[in-house]
Amino acid sequence: MKALLSKVVGGPETLVLEDVPSPTAGPGQVVLTVKACGVNFPDSLMIEDRYQFKPERPFAPGGEVAGIIKEVGAGVTGVKSGDRVLANAGSGGMVEEMALDEKRIIPIPDEMPFDEASAFILTYGTSYYGLKDRGFLKPGQTLLVLGAAGGVGISAVQLGKAMGARVIAAASSQEKVDFCMSHGADAGVVYPAGPFDKDGKKELAAIFKEAVGPNGADVIYDGVGGDYAEASFRAIAWEGRFLVIGFPAGIPAIPLNLALLKSADIVGVFWGAAVARDQAQHLQNVKELFELYKAGKIKPFVSERFPLAQGADAIRHLTSRKALGKVVVTMD
Repeated sequence: MKALLSKVVGGPETLVLEDVPSPTAGPGQVVLTVKACGVNFPDSLMIEDRYQFKPERPFAPGGEVAGIIKEVGAGVTGVKSGDRVLANAGSGGMVEEMALDEKRIIPIPDEMPFDEASAFILTYGTSYYGLKDRGFLKPGQTLLVLGAAGGVGISAVQLGKAMGARVIAAASSQEKVDFCMSHGADAGVVYPAGPFDKDGKKELAAIFKEAVGPNGADVIYDGVGGDYAEASFRAIAWEGRFLVIGFPAGIPAIPLNLALLKSADIVGVFWGAAVARDQAQHLQNVKELFELYKAGKIKPFVSERFPLAQGADAIRHLTSRKALGKVVVTMD
């Protein structure tokens, strides 16, 4: 079988497509024939050794996959050969076949295509855990989403609307804001490109304050970081919750006096660790997400599909910040 491998530290150009032995299912494992692999920002960080988890090389990037179970190992009882499933793999997904622990496998609805399934669990799982379990988003509250046109961002936009919030989508271009509006955002705001000097930071904060209105944002979903974090935090409501999702613009430093003045919370959202710590809560969230999907309230938007041989281009395209929604690598 073929696999796209990271054998040395570096960018997408260092990835190589090679023939490797097909895996076998050990006890408690399944072998999955991979049909699609979602591409996410952590994939670029992993191959550069800049992510929290550093898989042993050689490894394939790709943290979420979907496909058909080819083989089950001893002790596997929840799924069988032929089942259509998705998996939160962590890494290793840009391959034609992979072995996974049964606990990482989730059967998917018959109506869910593989490309959407591979674009589902990491983004919607992160956003739902963040908005529901960490942000306590309630109907009628105001949600500000930074980086709203990306895969994680647009999932937060859709989930925010499904949860009854007023959703303000913030993105780097009018095209991206329009995209978010077409996926349910109530309003949008275009923020300028950095870096920012002192006056620029004040202007950026004013842009966010005007966008959310005089009462501020009850929940801020920050998938951007950098100078955008503090500027958006200045637009938070009394007792608001600021969700720390990711840092493509750099790790921010928010003055804690701002949290005191608004009695606001700065809340970390580490979905992967939360899944490992509380599997029962994770499975309940997945059940609720599939219900929302079947009801048509959420739906992954796959904007580009790349074949496995061009998986490096898929990662490069995602990190260019030009992608709308999700980028997926397909194996067929």
